[in-house]
Amino acid sequence: MKTTLFAGASVGLIILASATAASAQSIDYGAMEQLFNEPVTTSATGSPQRSTEAPVAMEIISAADIKRSGATDLPTLLSRVSGLDVLNAGAAGADISVRGYDRSMSPRLLVLINGRQVYLDHYGYTAWATLPVQLEEIRQIEVVKGPNSALFGFNAVGGVVNIITFNPKFDNVGSVTVRAGLGGHQEISAVKTVKLGDKFSARLSAGAVQMDEWKNTVGVASNLLTDPARVSANLDTLTQLTDKTELRVEGSWSNVQISEMLSNNTYSPTKYVTSSVKAGVASETKFGTLELSAYRNTLAAKHMVAGQLAKFDNEITVVSAQNLFKLGAKHTFRVGGEYRHNEVNTAPIGGAQIAYDVLAASGMWTWAISDKLSTTAAVRYDKLDLERTGVFPVAFPMANNALWDRSIKETSYNLGLVYRPSDLDSIRATVAKGVQVPTLVDLGAVQLKLAIGPFTIGASGNPALKPSIVTNYELGYDRALPALNAKIGASVFVQKTEDVKGQLSSTQLDIAPTATTLPVISYRNIGESKMKGVELTASGTVEGGYHWSADYTWTDVEDQPLAGYSAVGRGTAFEQTTPAYRGNVALGWDGGAWSADGYVRFVGGFNGYSTTSALVPVDGYASVGGRVARQFEHGFILALSGQNLIEARQQQTAGLEAERRAYLTLTKSW
Repeated sequence: MKTTLFAGASVGLIILASATAASAQSIDYGAMEQLFNEPVTTSATGSPQRSTEAPVAMEIISAADIKRSGATDLPTLLSRVSGLDVLNAGAAGADISVRGYDRSMSPRLLVLINGRQVYLDHYGYTAWATLPVQLEEIRQIEVVKGPNSALFGFNAVGGVVNIITFNPKFDNVGSVTVRAGLGGHQEISAVKTVKLGDKFSARLSAGAVQMDEWKNTVGVASNLLTDPARVSANLDTLTQLTDKTELRVEGSWSNVQISEMLSNNTYSPTKYVTSSVKAGVASETKFGTLELSAYRNTLAAKHMVAGQLAKFDNEITVVSAQNLFKLGAKHTFRVGGEYRHNEVNTAPIGGAQIAYDVLAASGMWTWAISDKLSTTAAVRYDKLDLERTGVFPVAFPMANNALWDRSIKETSYNLGLVYRPSDLDSIRATVAKGVQVPTLVDLGAVQLKLAIGPFTIGASGNPALKPSIVTNYELGYDRALPALNAKIGASVFVQKTEDVKGQLSSTQLDIAPTATTLPVISYRNIGESKMKGVELTASGTVEGGYHWSADYTWTDVEDQPLAGYSAVGRGTAFEQTTPAYRGNVALGWDGGAWSADGYVRFVGGFNGYSTTSALVPVDGYASVGGRVARQFEHGFILALSGQNLIEARQQQTAGLEAERRAYLTLTKSW
């Protein structure tokens, strides 16, 4: 009987997906979620799948999870996902990585909003405060673990966070949220979908927030800290051009100031202004589902680097095309191509531009071998052409733009096998290779002179820097326990990173001085690092409106630097800075008008980089958050929530201590 029900639901999902495609490719996630009684993803292969059926290690945070969380930002939400490491260096500054390897300006996590890149290419990381999305407009957040460059695109080496917003074509949402809290927190946001006839729909959102920075408990110079503030807006429109063709246009803008810890582990008052415009056309044809999209991201960033103001203007243009088609009932293919142009000025010493062009080709094949067994193979080839134009600082070596005339050619792949021996069990085996391309700052956008005692040295990028290669092997198992209304999961994984990129280090000169040039410190590939680990998850419901979840992730990292290089000195001591374990426990209750949720996050002890780039011990800690809410008539919800509730201040990194913050939130929905 269970097999019949499962097969019927699968057929229903295929029919629903086909019907959706015939009406122009927008995915009705809400209808699919109702069909399967759980969130469904299309990100990995382009076809609707449960997260346990996807050929990647994936977890999905649903809109209901977000609503119950009491979180006021994305890093808090993501800290409750198994295997994720979050370094909160300030009230609005955070760095996130998957299963270790976290550091300031962590470059290993690709972050997308509806498939559009929102991580910042100049430094190659995500400034979470700049994301122009309100929590109330998020349909789901898909967290993919491990290298997935071939499936998700450029630089997805440690993992992927894909934020899916409500689709104005299918979802009718409207809300206004007002929030106030400790630490001077003041926030307002609004989200509304509109429809004009049968052909046009749109979602508009905007928000503003300000708060006090955490207390300066580590002796940072006062001029290097600032109170965080953000204003952002987003517009998402869909136009039905024909019965089988749809146009989607998105635009966003954000203006942010925060205190953040730079990659050299010093604090900086940072200003970001971001904007993005994306247009995409999807059409169902007799040759398959054809998609063409283009977007341009612009960034104006101001950082204080070694006491000098660095102004970066970064512009990224991406044009991509793909075709998703089936051959028979069992074979699904996706072929695509992408062009990317990325450029930024040099800073703090200006006068030049660093840029690269990327041409990429990719392919994917999913084979449903049987009702129980399927496999996915994906491959992507990238060719990056680097160039530099402009002048050089006086007395800098390598003063020849021709040194930047080089190409980087790399192939990435993803192989996944999913076996469902029964309706209750799912086994997933994956092998993946990801490519972490050096950032524009790494390749030469940073140019400055440093005074160290009586000497002056130069700091510069390295045009010969190699990409880091991340290879991952993983075996995962998921099991549903209907008698207990629960499900459990376990994964084991092994990962290797080659050509780890070492940071600038004032303790080691990379280019010796001459009679006419300064000594220079730069970025270098310093060796490799290996990691192995285990991840355990469990969740369920209990009669009476209760729900619960728990997870535990253990990792063991071993750094293997080349002779003559120090992982600690080069800012890549992942063996010491990655906690051996981290995990979460959550318990919630929904009683109709009332609801309550509590969260405990625990992290084992590790060493963190201080503002002097020295390693200092950070004791293991537990952080508690929660939310109590009352729903009233006419769509009003009043909620009291909090984060870091155990102590007034708690050391969670080697930087500023995390503060207890509580919030009162009033939301009106219609």
